[in-house]
Amino acid sequence: MKSDTQLQQDVRDELAWEPSINAAQIGVEVKNGVVTLAGHVNSYVEKINAEHAAQRVAGVLALAVEMQVDLPGDSKRSDADIARTAENAVRWMTYVPPGSVKIMVENGRVTLTGEVEWAFQRNAAASTVRHLMGVTGVNDLITIKPKLSLTAIQSDIEAALKRRATRDSRDIHVTVDGPDVTLSGAVHSWSERDLATQTAWSTPGVRNVVDKMTVAY
Repeated sequence: MKSDTQLQQDVRDELAWEPSINAAQIGVEVKNGVVTLAGHVNSYVEKINAEHAAQRVAGVLALAVEMQVDLPGDSKRSDADIARTAENAVRWMTYVPPGSVKIMVENGRVTLTGEVEWAFQRNAAASTVRHLMGVTGVNDLITIKPKLSLTAIQSDIEAALKRRATRDSRDIHVTVDGPDVTLSGAVHSWSERDLATQTAWSTPGVRNVVDKMTVAY
């Protein structure tokens, strides 16, 4: 088990290693394995990349994000301009059915609503607007309307976990309540945790995934 001091240094090193992040603007504090990121970043996507970088570090039990997006002058745009750009970007995506996603922008923060059939379609829409200039945050409120039968969801997810041969697949418990899936149990890394949730989301008919897994090093 890493000490808080070693974990703090490892997170700082990982932030410095990530080329899309200005690590000098981000402060790192650690207490009992819980990492807090604070400071200012120049874009929303930089904030997301910093979160992902911290989660890649072995020993991080939880992450608290207190970073603020402080757009430089040449990146600031009106809400109307962001909304038009976001609408065009989503409309031209091959993954997202036309008219299925609605967009609202307030103070640079984009809210996505609507209904799609698959989780990857929702993720694609959120990822597209996240990278647009002027965006300070994204609220993804898109819902998933299942197209297929939900009766085999649990067995499908469990089979997929075994197929992918994840180290922790036997320790992950899958509970299904209609189209809602809850994952519980212990995993040994954030990557295993992410793989398990992605596997659940990739199952036809899943509308919501509740992650109750814990990372045990």
